[in-house]
Amino acid sequence: MRQICKVLALSILAATLSGGTVFAQDHHDNHQYVRHDEWKKGARIQQEDWNRGDKVDYRQYHLRKPPNGYEWREVDGNYVLAAVATGVIASVVVASTIH
Repeated sequence: MRQICKVLALSILAATLSGGTVFAQDHHDNHQYVRHDEWKKGARIQQEDWNRGDKVDYRQYHLRKPPNGYEWREVDGNYVLAAVATGVIASVVVASTIH
């Protein structure tokens, strides 16, 4: 176990020194609002944006029930309702208007 910790620590140090990034550093904080004018009904959310979003319980945030195949994600302080398979956006709501 101790050897694994050393290898992991050295890998992180090497990545940092060589200009690599640590996983969470290249993402926005999901709870801090970032305006995305490109996120509109009928547009597609990029897979990388969708993947870094947190799935939310629509009932907890008083959002409408998603249709089959859709889900709500909180991304950059926005609630985005999109088709899981295609990324087609059905709705976007600024999270701060709901909290």
